[in-house]
Amino acid sequence: MTAAEIIAELKPLGKESYKKVLLNHGIPEPVIGVSVEQLKKIQKRSNKDYQLALDLYDTGIYDAMYLAGLIADDQRMTKKDLQRWAENATSEALCGYTVPWVAAEGRFGWEMAQKWIESKKPNVAAAGWATLVSLTAVKEDSELELSELKRLLKRVEKTIHRAPNGVRYAMNSFVIALGSYVKPLAEVALKAAEKIGSVSVDVGNTSCKVPFAPDYIRKVQQRGTVGKKRKTAKC
Repeated sequence: MTAAEIIAELKPLGKESYKKVLLNHGIPEPVIGVSVEQLKKIQKRSNKDYQLALDLYDTGIYDAMYLAGLIADDQRMTKKDLQRWAENATSEALCGYTVPWVAAEGRFGWEMAQKWIESKKPNVAAAGWATLVSLTAVKEDSELELSELKRLLKRVEKTIHRAPNGVRYAMNSFVIALGSYVKPLAEVALKAAEKIGSVSVDVGNTSCKVPFAPDYIRKVQQRGTVGKKRKTAKC
């Protein structure tokens, strides 16, 4: 199928009630209001499709851009593709989830994350920290640069409270990810989380809450699942 054909299929699937939820979460127009459940049905049918994903993302329609992340052939994504996606993401949701998922499961996740966290553009910087979160979730500890992750944890500890809104949220998630997915760094992440304390983020016209990292990490410890990796970053 072409991107145009998929957009035509998406339009009647949109729900005004869900579109309102997305708008309240800061998703800008154009947005159709198609549920993730419906998008995943198309994902199953389309499988991985590099060019179709690029075409869908280029539409600028949120629903199509989210779907693009689900069907992207991550291993074929180039650094140029990933940079363009990060730069053109229309919302914190795309920078916090779609772009990082694809980057982390591709060939250049670590490299792009290191580049993006230095960006002066808050959405791009947030994408960098979120990519680090996804990398810790899906990569074995032996594949991660633990010393660099520990250094970045110290950086977060010092700068999180004065970082831009979306970056603060992503940094908080990074601390939680280290405490949850990276066994050798779990204790140091918990100590950092305790030093950081509560993280304030403006979540707009929503009931969303920022996880309190110490409590989150302790719950993972109590379940005995520290270091348990995910099969995929995407959901």
